[in-house]
Amino acid sequence: MARSAYSVYRRLNGLFTVYKPPKVSWKLVRDIVETNLLKDLNSLEQRAPRHQVRFLPAATEGTNGVQITRVATAVPVLADHALVKGESCSHLKVGAGHRLDVRSSGVFVLGVGQGNQLLTDMYSSHCTRDYTVSGLFGKATEDFSDTGKVIEKTTYSHITRDKFERILAMIQGSNQKALLMHTHMDLRSQEAYELAVEGRLRPMVKSPPIILRIRCLDLSPPHFTLEIECMHETQQFLRKIVHEIGLELRSSAVCTKVRRIRDGPFTVDGALLRTHWDLQSISQAISENRGQAAELMKTTISNLDQQNQYSEPQTTEREEEFQQ
Repeated sequence: MARSAYSVYRRLNGLFTVYKPPKVSWKLVRDIVETNLLKDLNSLEQRAPRHQVRFLPAATEGTNGVQITRVATAVPVLADHALVKGESCSHLKVGAGHRLDVRSSGVFVLGVGQGNQLLTDMYSSHCTRDYTVSGLFGKATEDFSDTGKVIEKTTYSHITRDKFERILAMIQGSNQKALLMHTHMDLRSQEAYELAVEGRLRPMVKSPPIILRIRCLDLSPPHFTLEIECMHETQQFLRKIVHEIGLELRSSAVCTKVRRIRDGPFTVDGALLRTHWDLQSISQAISENRGQAAELMKTTISNLDQQNQYSEPQTTEREEEFQQ
């Protein structure tokens, strides 16, 4: 590639976010981005073909008439011809961050080049994510979504704002207990107290899905909208939460929309729409996200050090019986 194309290629190292629309798989989004990047890279100015010196026959007029002599001539190397060598850039690895299923939408983090290593670090950071989840009272389905097979229909006129808020508080309280259980820290230590005050008390190992915060954004029966901050979740888990809320309210509910608005330090405001999945926009997004990626890694290292330094020693069942 020419120097300009090569410099652009070298800058493609980092993380960026795109907005994944619903009814589209995350694999298709990644493949479209990868194809667009390769297409734009190959459309840039390519390196000029090399030249080699060849002694080519040439006719010259001499005293004895026309004579054939060999003349040193610079000719292009055929191996560098575009029809021979093919495209200059034929492979570019684009990695995917925390995935979204087909029915979900929102922030989708991708990495290119050295950004694939940052994605691995991002998984290790056990960062939290925010979602807006919409639901509908009055029916239940097999897969907890509004498009699934209906298995039950119920009334919802008895549901009030107070009852709804009480159920949300109960869900958040039970998940707070699960958070403390999976943190594996000495909760009596000063360090654990400071992490809890700063809101950075997190499980540093894989744990079941945990809801850190849940609140109601809108309640206009039968429709409602929630904002959920969670970790180690799946979108199907969030749909099941909507189903369980309906059961706790002596009714039923299905999930109509799951939209991720934050993934760690990356928010929906910086996510690229489908019309901006091109080389120029992605290069600019990578540059803008370098500070966020660096802060994420710094926080990850700090959290891991503190969790490892002040973790509680694990006791066996026999030791617990002896202590009792």
